[in-house]
Amino acid sequence: MQDIDIARNAKLKNISEITGKLNIPEEFVEPIGKYKAKISINYLEHLENKKDGKLILVTAINPTPLGEGKTTTSIGLADGLNKIGKKAILALREPSLGPVFGIKGGATGGGHSQVAPMEDINLHFTGDIHAITSANNLLSAIIDNHIFQGNQLGIDRVVWKRCVDLNDRALRKVEIGLSGEKNMTPREDSFDITVASEIMAILCLATSLKDLKRRLGNIIIGYNKENKPIYCHDLKAEGSLTVLLKDAINPNIVQTLENNPAIIHGGPFANIAHGCNSILATKMAMKLGDYVVTEAGFGADLGAEKFLDIKCRNLGKSPDAVVIVATLRALKYHGGVEKENVNLKNEEALKEGIHNLLKHVENIKKYGLNPIVAINKFTSDTAEELELLKELLKGKVEYSLLENWEKGGEGAIDLAEKVIKVCNKEKNFTPIYDSSQNIKEKIELVAKNIYGASEVEYDEKAEKEIKAIESLAKNMPVCIAKTQYSFSDDPKNLLCKEPFTLHISSVDIKNGAEFVVVKTGKIMTMPGLPKNPAAENIDIDENGNIIGIF
Repeated sequence: MQDIDIARNAKLKNISEITGKLNIPEEFVEPIGKYKAKISINYLEHLENKKDGKLILVTAINPTPLGEGKTTTSIGLADGLNKIGKKAILALREPSLGPVFGIKGGATGGGHSQVAPMEDINLHFTGDIHAITSANNLLSAIIDNHIFQGNQLGIDRVVWKRCVDLNDRALRKVEIGLSGEKNMTPREDSFDITVASEIMAILCLATSLKDLKRRLGNIIIGYNKENKPIYCHDLKAEGSLTVLLKDAINPNIVQTLENNPAIIHGGPFANIAHGCNSILATKMAMKLGDYVVTEAGFGADLGAEKFLDIKCRNLGKSPDAVVIVATLRALKYHGGVEKENVNLKNEEALKEGIHNLLKHVENIKKYGLNPIVAINKFTSDTAEELELLKELLKGKVEYSLLENWEKGGEGAIDLAEKVIKVCNKEKNFTPIYDSSQNIKEKIELVAKNIYGASEVEYDEKAEKEIKAIESLAKNMPVCIAKTQYSFSDDPKNLLCKEPFTLHISSVDIKNGAEFVVVKTGKIMTMPGLPKNPAAENIDIDENGNIIGIF
């Protein structure tokens, strides 16, 4: 049975029952149909004196192109915690339409560990990403209109990009202003995918509506001839942008297939953005639950690093436990087995690939945190390989075998019990770099300590960009855009056995988000579709049922 069929056959409760279980007053809940709702951020004021619940971060080893079930693990863990009588809440990211219609598919879990309504969440959901797209492109329209109307601010170079929430490589570079109208100035422009927009990052890092408006106003949209920055507030645009986001800032609540609460809000990618759900959603979940299960995108070298070095500085809280998801297929993939054959038995590849997992374990410990490995079991896994994996991990890290894809929360009880023990251990959280260090120092500390690079090399363009923004970017963390498939910036260098150099191609300040984006290798902020995109298999039947989303 496909995931979509399992989700469709589940017995969901009206969302009012889910919010009622959390004792959220009706005045702070805005239902959107039967199974979705928004929770007003104003409710946080009434929870100020409530103790925060334990925070559990779910991350992973470097994945295969299809992912390793990180979201499925997060959902199963939350259901497992509730199974053993704990008040646990999920805090996840919203799916982007890019992967849904691309190669990876949806992001609502799998098997019997899903959040629902699955089709709604994977498609338009509550319109948050559409609102971000509109706000982003309204700012673009205001910029070009300002130039058309006489350019009073003297904009000489525009750095703000348009966006769309789809994978469309044809939009990576475009020409605009070609209508031939008087005063129309043609120029080169480009599109990012919406989840890489600075406005997505701002929404996810804002701590209030007021903070959202402040951050939007601080966006650098371009520079004048003296190379001085021009801000969104110079165009008097921040108010209009905030209006478009006034509902999107409120977290969304849905449920798991086992009717446990899931707050899903914000969705930046981790390879090209900071990869975490919103600060407001996480804060709300910590006030409403005794245990909060959240996730960070892709492998721990990307999502977890950004969670710990960017989000935690704004959240004012570090994880009490870190779960690192691993699968046999990913371990074999990182041990040299071609992706088409990862389900084949290959003990030598498994022994080689374990180094990828242990490097992530070591990295989490560098932050002073306590990791636990969750082995996400696939039906194709053999008992012999699972036994070998347990032997390879024995004495190095606590681990648990997960069967929640097949059994739901029942299959994650062992992990839930072990995570509770980890949450009660002492921790000594320390970010990998100090915010006062300069841009290069921060980049190199991440590159050498987390990725394992031997050195960092900067393109001439990147050198100039660092010099230009250094004074503006004081105390800002770095958000490194890198391939998710490898510790290096080369997606084909899976083993990373030989010393490698991290290549920095460009550096850009995101003044509203308050971090510096560092692009490595050939990373793109607008993905492209694969040869056979998932869109080819998505359809709707004569009864109006969506088919093909996985």
